[in-house]
Amino acid sequence: MSKLFEQVIERRGTASMKWDMLKERFGAEDLWPMWVADMDFRAPQAVLDALKEKVDHGIFGYPAHSKSVDEAVQNWLARRYQWKVNSSAFIYTPGVVPTLSNIIKAFTEKQDEVVIQTPVYYPFYDVIKKNERDLVRNPLVFDGKQYKMDLEHLESVITDKTKMIILCHPHNPGGRVWTREELELLAAVCKRHDLLVISDEIHADLLYEGHVHVPLASINDDMANRTFTCLAPSKTFNLAGIQTSYVVVENDELRTKLKNFLASTFMNSTNSFAEVATEAAYRYGEEWLDELMSYVQKNYDMVSEFLKENMPKIRPIEPEGTYLLWLDCSELGLSAAERKNWLIKDAQVALNHGPMFGEEGKEFERMNLACPSSILKEGLNRMKVAYERQGF
Repeated sequence: MSKLFEQVIERRGTASMKWDMLKERFGAEDLWPMWVADMDFRAPQAVLDALKEKVDHGIFGYPAHSKSVDEAVQNWLARRYQWKVNSSAFIYTPGVVPTLSNIIKAFTEKQDEVVIQTPVYYPFYDVIKKNERDLVRNPLVFDGKQYKMDLEHLESVITDKTKMIILCHPHNPGGRVWTREELELLAAVCKRHDLLVISDEIHADLLYEGHVHVPLASINDDMANRTFTCLAPSKTFNLAGIQTSYVVVENDELRTKLKNFLASTFMNSTNSFAEVATEAAYRYGEEWLDELMSYVQKNYDMVSEFLKENMPKIRPIEPEGTYLLWLDCSELGLSAAERKNWLIKDAQVALNHGPMFGEEGKEFERMNLACPSSILKEGLNRMKVAYERQGF
């Protein structure tokens, strides 16, 4: 199956944000796209076959929920994370970020405080600020190799106005997979201060060898009763454009309130393809996923070695999860603005610029590893030429 991931598929001219919106996002069209978290791989064949069957049927009326999807999701959670959840806890939604926004609106008031652990996935900032809630930063501690939570600082910033915390688990962009011990310590803080928790676990399936994902809500009964776990097959199987996700809410009162809120905003249904793709991915996509992560691991090893040999002042932070690579560029001696200009104008590559994840990301860039190795090599060679030309 590795040959599948080596295949280069032309994406230009396919209404791809990654390949067709470089001018709008970076100001230049001739860049090599190594940004945004979607893959340059075809989805599993079983998913394509299921979608084709739906298309061939030819009728796309209002979809009804299928209990077989619940079964597929239940089995996936149990098999991958040993997390047994009643299907009544599932709420299907058209994307994780809209779900984050709706949970915040449903369970907090304007000027309530919501905590995020920075640097972090950039839409977290918008779902708080654009809903007129007060954003509170609890910066992660970077020890030069990995990020750790600063729970002492977290407790120091919690006030009577603090109602909720958003956890990124696994962490984007840092690639951390939080351990059970770390989650237990966080859970104790949340219980002590009676905080609701949104746990964004969209990258949960994307793990490197030796790492295990522990759903936050599975830690204990208290966390099960205060956590909204946001999940999706979209990152795992490259289905972002189909807009399919779900949130696990085990507390009956919280789930009822969220369902009512989603109904009031008419965000309580998915499209005709969402459940079809979800079920096929979870039933038949596991072998594809295992091969994917083996391939991504090889890509990481290649990038790490290439940087060490050719651009030693750019240091990769070894990921534990996700297919994203956080690059420490602090030794280049450039400001964030200078580095961005160098990458775009000189190297002609498009990476996710570190400061967009928060001020703590000012020395970093984010690279996408989920592409054929030949695509990665082209981008790395462009960077190498610019690196040598700059005389770093």
